[in-house]
Amino acid sequence: MSCWQRGSNVKEYVSQNPPGATFFLCLLTLALSFMVLSSYNYSHTLPNPDIAQDWNTLLSSFSQFHLCEKENASAAFYTSSIPPLSSTQKTDQKTSVNTTRHPSSVTVVQLHVPLTVTSSSPSAMLKDIGLFTTLTASQLNLGDKEPVNLALEILSEDSKHICLTISAPANILPLTLFHLECSASETNITNIPVEVTKQLPASSQTCYSLHFKSDPALTVMLTLEEQRVAAQHLVEVAVCLLGVCLILCVAASLKNNITRRDFLKVEDSQNEPLIES
Repeated sequence: MSCWQRGSNVKEYVSQNPPGATFFLCLLTLALSFMVLSSYNYSHTLPNPDIAQDWNTLLSSFSQFHLCEKENASAAFYTSSIPPLSSTQKTDQKTSVNTTRHPSSVTVVQLHVPLTVTSSSPSAMLKDIGLFTTLTASQLNLGDKEPVNLALEILSEDSKHICLTISAPANILPLTLFHLECSASETNITNIPVEVTKQLPASSQTCYSLHFKSDPALTVMLTLEEQRVAAQHLVEVAVCLLGVCLILCVAASLKNNITRRDFLKVEDSQNEPLIES
């Protein structure tokens, strides 16, 4: 009987206080949403929201440009600005991207990335060539005016990927290393110096366009421990909100009991006969 009475009290409170009932439903919906998010977090791999810049965003920015061949340029720039990695470095680093540290805090990284290259000239050969250029960090949304040297090796073995060598200050590159080494190749590469442009020139200059498809392997994901902590926090917040909802229910039932009791006391006092002095 007591439970039925309290349920009746809550029903009466809801009918008399629509704003309070709306607030209660919002809290309850929010708590259930956090519980669903916690369950989703346990069963899915999620990207790390603290990493604003990863290799996907870098390559996406780079693919917005066209690379046009320079006239009367020397290919010696490639060996001086982006030194090729030694065979020892390629052999030793089996579980990370090829990386070379220089005293000037410049990092050289080699990545096997999903970039495809097309040419504006039908006669241009897109096999066993290397394109190299220099950009500023701001052009790649990495920083300010720091120089970033890039070299693209287009091999005949794989038309959907290229070997990208990037040389830049270590503090502006994505920090996470990936298992995406460039395979060793004995093919002779023809190095072609290019310049970066946003639009294709009207001249007969040979230009190359880049096409990039986002690769999940290049996205920085949350570790299992980070996912566990995030899910635990969501559950804790959901439990707190459910506790607040429970307190509101109890308060609503008790308030109506107290109000009804006070009303009955006032009514009884009004019905008492007056005592003659």
